[in-house]
Amino acid sequence: MSDISYSSVTDGIATVVMNRPDKRNALSNDLIDSLEQTIETVKHDESVRVMILAGEGKSFCAGMDLEGVMSDAVGMRRMLHGLSRVARAIRRLPFPTIAKINGAAIGGGCGLMVVTDFAITHPEAKVGYPEVRLGLCPAVVAPWLMRKIGPGPARAMLLLGGTISGEESFNKGLATHLVELDKLNSATQELAEQLVTGGKLAATTTKTWLNELDGSLTDDIFDRAADLSADVIATDEAQTRLKAQMAK
Repeated sequence: MSDISYSSVTDGIATVVMNRPDKRNALSNDLIDSLEQTIETVKHDESVRVMILAGEGKSFCAGMDLEGVMSDAVGMRRMLHGLSRVARAIRRLPFPTIAKINGAAIGGGCGLMVVTDFAITHPEAKVGYPEVRLGLCPAVVAPWLMRKIGPGPARAMLLLGGTISGEESFNKGLATHLVELDKLNSATQELAEQLVTGGKLAATTTKTWLNELDGSLTDDIFDRAADLSADVIATDEAQTRLKAQMAK
């Protein structure tokens, strides 16, 4: 089993798992590259009708793994652009997608959560965008959150920063389904099986049309978002705040 990510397909359901449980599945450049390649493989598998995105261990994804690129502006920019590409790739898959939020979905992890068509979580999960409190700009994830819950609520959430519970994420519209933790696996499977029964062409056409309607097929704004986030994270303010946080 890869220490980055892996996938399996059963009865038309592809399960893609981020597999760095010791790092709470934080997004390193290696993980992002592997995830991007895996999504591309799944996209071209004619047997796939639904994809589940999950995290190994107790977390879904704890956000960007910045420790290894703190003093590497080029690596950090590559990481942000990679996350932006992965989010777009997931959004543009020609079949329904489900994020199974078993635990923390923070920052970029929450971005992956809201870019999917469905997100299932449990009341005690930890969800949100702490970027502004850390001196960072959540530009990469902002377009997807705005599409998910609307401009006003997204503005309030991103500017305030911090995290919320899984139950609050459901009430605010980030998650589409809320179940108890011990029901998470079965509820995710049941939803996937329900989606598999839909018409393949109908689902693909509907997804493509919805993406066109909400601007998810336009690349310029997403490329600019990655540059904005990279510019801010390279500043003295962001570096000072991040180093203080990591020292705790």
